[in-house]
Amino acid sequence: MVKITNLDEKDYVILDALKHNGRFSSQQISKKTKLPISTVHNRIKKMGQLGVIRGYTVLVDQKRTGMIGAYVLVVVNYHPPDGSTIDQYELAKKIKQISCVEEVSMTTGATDIVVKVQSKNMDELNEFVTKQLRNFKGVDKTQTLVVLNSI
Repeated sequence: MVKITNLDEKDYVILDALKHNGRFSSQQISKKTKLPISTVHNRIKKMGQLGVIRGYTVLVDQKRTGMIGAYVLVVVNYHPPDGSTIDQYELAKKIKQISCVEEVSMTTGATDIVVKVQSKNMDELNEFVTKQLRNFKGVDKTQTLVVLNSI
């Protein structure tokens, strides 16, 4: 991945507005940031083309839907007993394909991968962790953190 170093303060102001509300129109961002609407529109378009803005998403209120949020910490065994080698990036991409997975991040420290999950109920979360995630070749240990509240 190439780091885009030519973002300036205006780009970051626009990104900040979009992070707070991805549904803001260019006109609303223009009013909020005091930037001309054409500048806002063109910069959003450019950041989309450059891959700085990868998409827009919906934040679901777990309490209103009854869904369960969780973070699953994954420790990878890069050299399993069969003599093969595990590629962390490839493993993360496979995990991301599971429907209840919202986000997969590769991290430093004692945990190699953090998986953000949104499940319909505890049974679905249990099925994901015990029957799917733990059966991926290279997954050594998992620790599941259930979200009690998000602010």
